[in-house]
Amino acid sequence: MRRLAAVGASCLALLAAGCSVSFPILGLSSKAEDDVATTSSVLPARGTSKPGPLTALSSELGPEDQRRAEGAMAVALDPQGNGAAVSWDNPQSGLKGSFIPVGGPFLRSDEICRAFIAQVQTQSKPLKLQGTACRPSGGDWLVKDMEPWKGTT
Repeated sequence: MRRLAAVGASCLALLAAGCSVSFPILGLSSKAEDDVATTSSVLPARGTSKPGPLTALSSELGPEDQRRAEGAMAVALDPQGNGAAVSWDNPQSGLKGSFIPVGGPFLRSDEICRAFIAQVQTQSKPLKLQGTACRPSGGDWLVKDMEPWKGTT
């Protein structure tokens, strides 16, 4: 019960923070885009934003879907977390999903990494992907690889 309360408090803290978090996927953005820091919680007008870092989940994810998915991923992969799945949804778009950490965190090239399974229910079809994300000390999670899930069921 304490862990559930801690997860709830963490989610509430993320929602109350009011800042967006960016998790770029390697190889999908130019160097100039990597140098831009996002610090505002105000979303650009529809059609004027660049593709989000988790667009590999689905091209149907809009900026708000991206923001919710990124927050869920950060909580799910947190090395101090309990290893449980973390869900997200956006009632306005109808999209939802979850991140499930797979195994414990591990070190790779001075970064904390964790494997995950991502599930997304889009308007057109459900998706299930597997990947690995890493975070430098004090930095943001970066998705290192993501591909269709190779497991069963």
